[in-house]
Amino acid sequence: MAESEPRQDPDSTEDARLTSLDERLRRAQAGGARRVGGTDSKATPYYRSPGYRVLSVLISYPLGSAMIGFAIDWFAQTRGVWVAMLFVGFGLAIWEVWKISKQPPTGA
Repeated sequence: MAESEPRQDPDSTEDARLTSLDERLRRAQAGGARRVGGTDSKATPYYRSPGYRVLSVLISYPLGSAMIGFAIDWFAQTRGVWVAMLFVGFGLAIWEVWKISKQPPTGA
């Protein structure tokens, strides 16, 4: 704060300018909440963010497909199906990430 600016009187309970500013801030926040569609100001939890969704898809789809391929190999007494299923899982994961990227962003 510069020396030439007026200071708040330590004996006064509250400055009228601060009261006015607080009221304008409350009105602006209420108007913003109405435009957004709610009064909930909480951010999206980290586990619901698109980044975590993409990460889980990129890990779980290939891993799950490889496990299904391994089960097929085990019961059919074959070899190499799990590798083919791993690539199928990668393809499905890329497709799902593409669909996630096309969704509009949520939240503020």
